[in-house]
Amino acid sequence: MKKKYAICGVSNRSMKMFIGPMLKTFSNQTEIVGLLDIDPRRFEVCKEKFPQLNDVKEYGPDQFDLLVKQTQPDVIIVTGRDDTHVTYILQALEHGLDVITEKPMATTGADCRRILDAEQRSKGKVTVAFNYRYAPIHSRIKELVLEGKVGRVTSVDLNWYIDTYHGASYFKRWNRNREHSGGLSIHKSSHHFDLVNWWIGQQPVQVFAFGALNYYGPEGPLNPKKEDGRHCETCTVKPDCSYFMRWSTRSREVTVKDDHLGAVSSGLAVAPYSEYRPDACIYDSAINIEDTYSVNVKYDGGALLSYSVNFSLPYEGYRLAINGTKGRIETTEFHSASRVPFPVPVQTIDYFPLFGSKETIHVVHREGGHGGGDPVLLEDIFLGPDPGRAYPILSGSQDGAYSIGTGEAVWRSVKENRPIRIDEVLRADTAATTAT
Repeated sequence: MKKKYAICGVSNRSMKMFIGPMLKTFSNQTEIVGLLDIDPRRFEVCKEKFPQLNDVKEYGPDQFDLLVKQTQPDVIIVTGRDDTHVTYILQALEHGLDVITEKPMATTGADCRRILDAEQRSKGKVTVAFNYRYAPIHSRIKELVLEGKVGRVTSVDLNWYIDTYHGASYFKRWNRNREHSGGLSIHKSSHHFDLVNWWIGQQPVQVFAFGALNYYGPEGPLNPKKEDGRHCETCTVKPDCSYFMRWSTRSREVTVKDDHLGAVSSGLAVAPYSEYRPDACIYDSAINIEDTYSVNVKYDGGALLSYSVNFSLPYEGYRLAINGTKGRIETTEFHSASRVPFPVPVQTIDYFPLFGSKETIHVVHREGGHGGGDPVLLEDIFLGPDPGRAYPILSGSQDGAYSIGTGEAVWRSVKENRPIRIDEVLRADTAATTAT
């Protein structure tokens, strides 16, 4: 029997990640009955791309109750701007509906507490689409830990690198404002914190972090001109902008694959939307988040995480090491190979027993977004968890809360120069202020 789904936030992510596969691969299990968004143009773009949805009802951002009354959905899919997630999750839970939400589940610890409490009162449940868990390399790492290869996990080193194209894209869009995204320690790093939490099977307790805005904003060292309000499409100094010219020539902007926007032309999305431009200047003074972090996290099982992330580097990927009482796991990934200016090896996992020789583990890689994780995540969501898998992988509201709680603790530690406890962040009375 088909379940009925309503989409809150008709974003590029919703169309690529959910709507397309629902209409093609999971059409026997799903029916899309409603679309909700602040911008009518998004409905037009969606229905131009998927004419099967021409008769699906459309709703404005304040018409959630009407959507539920008229379409009677079983599940709400939340894929709008990050700060809108909490609104539709809470409304869905009030109606007793299940929710599938894109990460991050919310942008503050206080909103996470509101969601956790609302879920306790509701017959609905929240699923967070942490697709990175499903990448074959990441799942195999989880299995190695479960098999006891490293023993009790004692420490984790995770260094994440975002290249100049992808990193700059966050500072061209709404992500650059903490009130909209929670900052990149939440919008982006919640992915990474969730992976660590899941891999080691422990919960974060306390965070201390340093961070800075090193590359972007008006004081960015490569800023060709201090002037607010510029956009790449019309900017007169873009020939002097290293970030723009890295991927372009004087006469045209080279089409480069972006992880979120897809192809771009002249700095604008293929289908421009009202109240949204993806080509704002990366040197605006409106930017109020950090682009560099160095983080320490303590876990309830005794493990310690050393984490760093940098949003302006020559290539994209990460280096991971998990240490334990019986051994060590290492792996290195080079992401977005089309943007890496040198040959990259196929990712493998190295296992070092505490006493013995190294073992290199090769993993069968899959097609699909996020290292092949997206298609398998969707199978678990729409077909139910794989009965052949011996461990849980689909994440819920508590997973979402711990990842966001860690991310907020990071930027608050940076601003307040003190250790921040996760339970302090996730308290219902926590004031979620916007730091500038």
